[in-house]
Amino acid sequence: MNTTPSPTVARFAVRPADARGPTNFGWLDSKHSFSFGRYHHPDRMGYHGLRVLNDDRVAPGAGFPEHPHRDMEILSWVLEGSLAHRDSTGTVATLPPHTAQLMSAGSGVTHSEFNASATEPVHFLQVWIEPRTAGLKPNYQERPTTDAERAAGWVTLANPDGTGGAAVIQADATVRIADVQPGGAIEIDVAPGRVAYVHAARGRGVIEGRPFEAGDAVTVETPGVLRFAAADDTPLHPMWFDLPA
Repeated sequence: MNTTPSPTVARFAVRPADARGPTNFGWLDSKHSFSFGRYHHPDRMGYHGLRVLNDDRVAPGAGFPEHPHRDMEILSWVLEGSLAHRDSTGTVATLPPHTAQLMSAGSGVTHSEFNASATEPVHFLQVWIEPRTAGLKPNYQERPTTDAERAAGWVTLANPDGTGGAAVIQADATVRIADVQPGGAIEIDVAPGRVAYVHAARGRGVIEGRPFEAGDAVTVETPGVLRFAAADDTPLHPMWFDLPA
């Protein structure tokens, strides 16, 4: 007889996509999971160090002109199109789909982000995470991924020690991504003393039997396991933030 106990299902809360704050300037169509720019929600000022999660679509040839940041870990994850980056550390780069860039703003950096194409839009997630230490030297890193990696399970984009080929983030946070194939499933395991924020970047499916669609997110504040299943006809592309409680 199998006496192995079943894993504890973590308690979670759903944040639906339509609860996000919108910004549309014509060249930019953005949805804000947390207060940002002209969108302010007193109950959405961040989540355990995760300060910004913007779902950005930028028109061909348009973008964000040079502007400053300091003391923030800024991660961009390209879903479609290509993103042109330039910053005051001397970095010039163009990111293709399924590539993450991590810019540690530290003591101060200026940068610009533009759609690298004159004909096609770019779709990317912009993430800000608060650093553990202020005033660090600015730094830039990239983390490319492959289709095979993401289809095989969680791929770590950023963590504090760079294990698994991840970019090194100056925060107590781990950011993971996956492609759950149609009809497939994946789990997160939230350890004691940790919380989770899982954002559906694309696709649709269910989480413990409840619908989970592009733009939705779940928050998890208790230890345990959650199972995310993709729909039978489309993949699910979740991003998992593992954060301190």
